[in-house]
Parts: sequence; structure tokens; C-alpha cells
Amino acid sequence: MKTIARLPVLAAAILALGVWSTSAPPALADDKAAFSDSQKQALDDLIRDYIMRHPEVIMESLQSMQQREQMAQQRLQAERVAALGEAIERDPGDPVLGNPDGDVTLVEFFDYQCGYCKRMLEPLINFANADGNLRIVMKEFPILGPESMIAARASLAAAKQGKYEAFHTALMGLRGRLSEPAIFQTALEVGLDTERLRKDMESPEVTDQIRKARELGEALSVRGTPAFIIDGTIVPGAISEDRLADLVAQARAKG
Repeated sequence: MKTIARLPVLAAAILALGVWSTSAPPALADDKAAFSDSQKQALDDLIRDYIMRHPEVIMESLQSMQQREQMAQQRLQAERVAALGEAIERDPGDPVLGNPDGDVTLVEFFDYQCGYCKRMLEPLINFANADGNLRIVMKEFPILGPESMIAARASLAAAKQGKYEAFHTALMGLRGRLSEPAIFQTALEVGLDTERLRKDMESPEVTDQIRKARELGEALSVRGTPAFIIDGTIVPGAISEDRLADLVAQARAKG
């Protein structure tokens, strides 16, 4: 029987997951129910023997399952990026670096205490300056503690004084653990009115902007920083300048 011939391979994966007795697929359950007790025992022995002789079947099954899950997750992310494109790229409350009218948009979710985000700043700015036509949307995504939230609020408030880029760059350049005094000292150094800054930090607009970025990140399954979105694709983690150039070129080629 063809069904019996393929049972060992299929059942091996099921046994490896520990679900043979409670959630075996209907077809397998029906086939097994058609056997006598002695046949069932013989089949179980055959399955276990097959696993012992071919343990790679288990790994192949698990790897296949993981690949299917990853592909499903990627499809879901792509669908969500497409559905949320306007909120991702064109939220008027998001600060923009590079060329505001650029033909390619790169979105970055970042945190001021993220070491990889700090390392990405110079390559991003250098590339944007050299390219001249890259639009970088900054998503304040404070996920690494209270100081990250203070920094995000202060940066969005700095935008109200026309100094977002200067303040953002200075904060990213700080070394060591971020602190509230360091944040406000940096604000003074870039020429911000700190009294106004503190007031604007608590404004509904700033609170709402951070909330929207967090909700968007959750909807897109952004788990860490940095995370980039370009041409409808989420690219997690730090990327090299060469990789960035490739991504921008690919997006530009699609028009």
C-alpha cells in the first residue's frame, strides 16, 4: 500500500514533535485505526526503528517546517507593509533626513541606546549626502528603557525648533549609558531652548507620534532596532553601505 510505504517518514516527524497520539493528521489516524492491535504495534516498532536508523528525517522535517513558517511570516509582513505604506513613508509627524523630495524612501526604526543604530548613523548620512536623492524617514522607536523614551520625546520636540537633525546626530554620537542630564546637556550644546523643549516633550503631538511608531512597529513585527523598510521590504538589523547602495539601486530601478 502506498499509504503504508510513506507512513514511517511522515510519522517520524510527528513522533519527533510528540503529537502522534493526540493530533495526528486525519489520514494517518484513519489508516492506523484500520489495523489490528498487533499491526499497530508492528507499525509503531517500524516507525521507531526508522527514526533510530534515519534521525536526519526529524531534522529535515523540522527545517522544512521552519522554512514554511518563515515564508508565511515574510508574506504576512509584505502584505502589511503594502497596506500600511502611507503611514510608513508619509506620516507628516516623522522627521526626515536626506532629501525630503527624494525619489527613494528609506524608513528606519531606531532607539538612541541601540549601539547598532549609532554605528549606522554615519554611513546613512554619508550615503544620503553622496546620493543626493535619498529620503530617510526616522521612526522614533524607544524600546530600550526610560532614557530611550526621554531621548525620543526630546528629539521630536527639537524638531519644533528646527533642530532635529543636529540634536539627533549629537545624541547618536554620545558614548556610554544615556542619561537625562546628558540628553539636556546635548540640547544646550546644539542651541535648543531647553525650557521650551521640556514643555514640547509633553505635548500631545509628541506623545501621539511615539504611539503611532510603536503601533506600526508592532503591526509589522519589528522586534528590534535598527529595522529598515525600503521598496516594501523590511530589512532587520544593521546593514553595510554596499548593501544600502544595492537596496537603493534596486528600488530606484523599479521606479
